[in-house]
Amino acid sequence: MDANKRPESMQRITTKELADAFIAEQVGLVRKQVGDGKVLLALSGGVDSSVVAALLIKAIGKQLVCVHVNHGLMRKGESEQVIEVFGKELDANLIYVDATDRFLGLLEGVSEPEKKRKIIGAEFINVFDEESRKLEGISFLAQGTIYPDILESDGVKAHHNVGGLPEDMKMELVEPVKLLYKDEVRVVGEALGLPHAMVYRQPFPGPGLGVRCLGAITRDRLHALREADAILREEFDKNGLAGKVWQYFIAVPDFKSVGVKDGKRYEGWSAIIRAVNTTDAMSATIEEIPYPLLHHITDRITHEVEGINRVLMDITPKPIGTIEFE
Repeated sequence: MDANKRPESMQRITTKELADAFIAEQVGLVRKQVGDGKVLLALSGGVDSSVVAALLIKAIGKQLVCVHVNHGLMRKGESEQVIEVFGKELDANLIYVDATDRFLGLLEGVSEPEKKRKIIGAEFINVFDEESRKLEGISFLAQGTIYPDILESDGVKAHHNVGGLPEDMKMELVEPVKLLYKDEVRVVGEALGLPHAMVYRQPFPGPGLGVRCLGAITRDRLHALREADAILREEFDKNGLAGKVWQYFIAVPDFKSVGVKDGKRYEGWSAIIRAVNTTDAMSATIEEIPYPLLHHITDRITHEVEGINRVLMDITPKPIGTIEFE
């Protein structure tokens, strides 16, 4: 039987009981595969890598080494949540690397979207590679591969979630959720006791806020973006939109416009709200947000976030617009 093909008899995991049975089965399989070996995992804080980490901690405890690289482009509170949940609550063997200065230094003055993505992707591999080389006796690499990844790459895992691992690091893959769909991964995550907000975290691009701080990234504009995005997320949570909207975020373009504050004219950036629904990310529709809530969000962002003096709403569906701006 093809190990990368989901058996037709496999029941869709929709309940805690089914999730618990899956977890018990995987714990046994992982222990058998790994023995007393050590396993390395790049823990981004995303749904898939978080669920794999929690599952492997249950199976092999400190034999798992998690590396969390903070590239300085995470949303507000995300790296802190990884440290809190995995480092403290689950007592994981966690290596936290704050590489903010490295990433932002390399990105200085770079405005071309594709170039930004390449820099962020390549530097992530460099940092992960440096950390993994410091470790002794690692023979397994865990990955948060899920079934759609396998289907998209036509049965062959064309990309590693980590990126290009160095050729001389010969590691066997551990992929405990590779036959699951995203909704099943979430049910398993809840059954493992991960926080709801982490398990139902919305999709977040690998380059993070790097592709939402449009044009060349500066620290002050990145900070304003992070704060404005946190306000949008908080208000969607409070007003029951978080579960209804597939993806919602702020983008901040690299231009200023005139505003008025305390009776004086001043220049500030615009915050652009984007909120979309999709089933497959191939096309997307615009979620209608009640105007009173939009007014409230605008009021909060323009008063609480230094440097932002306008809030705009992007109402372009996909296609014509992509989900992200860059």
